[in-house]
Amino acid sequence: MSKGAREASARERIAAQRAASRKQDQRRRLMIITAVGAVAVAAIGLGSWYAASRNAAEKPVLAQAPATVNADGTLTLGKPGVTGPVVEVYEDFQCPACKALEDSSGSTIKNLAAEGKAKVIYHPITIFPQEPTRSNSIRAASAARCITDGRQWLAFHDKLFQNQPGETVEGFALNDLVSWGEDVGVTAPGFPECVTSQKYAQAQANQSAKVLKNDKLTGTPTIRVNGKDLPNQTAYVPAKLREAVLAAGR
Repeated sequence: MSKGAREASARERIAAQRAASRKQDQRRRLMIITAVGAVAVAAIGLGSWYAASRNAAEKPVLAQAPATVNADGTLTLGKPGVTGPVVEVYEDFQCPACKALEDSSGSTIKNLAAEGKAKVIYHPITIFPQEPTRSNSIRAASAARCITDGRQWLAFHDKLFQNQPGETVEGFALNDLVSWGEDVGVTAPGFPECVTSQKYAQAQANQSAKVLKNDKLTGTPTIRVNGKDLPNQTAYVPAKLREAVLAAGR
C-alpha cells in the first residue's frame, strides 16, 4: 500500500473513531439530561404533593369540644380548663371569603379545640352595608341566636356556609333557615317563631356595629390568635394555621 493510501486509510479510521466518540458523548449527554429531567419532574411532583397536603382540609375529629352559646351571640368552643391560646374567628355568614376559610381551615379550628390545644371563640357579625347582602347576613346570624345548644349552633353555623347565597341575590329565606335548623337537630319548640319573627335582628345589627368599632376589624374573615391577626396566607392554609396556633401555645 502506498504512503498516500496509508495516510488516507488512517484519516478515515480516525474520522470513524471520532464519529463513534461523538455518538457515545451524545448518548451520555442524553442519558444525563433524561435522568436530570426525571429528577426534576419527581421534585416538582413532590413539591406539588407537599403543597397540596398543606392546603388540604383536615378531617374532623370524632369528639367535638364542648360548645357554649354566649349572651352576645358568640360561641365558645373548648375543653374545660383550656384557657389558651385563644383563637377568635370573626366571620359573616354572607361573606364568600368566610365560606372559603371555613371550607379550608374550619375543621382545623374545630380540631384544635377538640384536641385541647386552643380555646376558640366565634364572632358572627354583619359587615355589609349594601342590600341584599346586609339583610341576608342579619337574617342568618339572628337565626343562629335562636339556638341555645352549642353543638346545634355549630352544626347550624356549618349549614349556613354550605348554603350561602350569592352576593347579588336575596337569600337565607326565613323558611329555609327554619328548615336547616331542623335538619341539624334543633328541636326547641320556640325556634321557628324566633327565626321567622327575626327576634334578634336588631341585637345582631347592634352587636356587629359594636364589634367592628371596638375590635378594630378591617374585614372578614379575621382570625386572631391571642389578640394578633393572622395573615391570610397563614389562615387559609390548614397546616400553617395549625403551626401558628401551636406556636402561640408554647
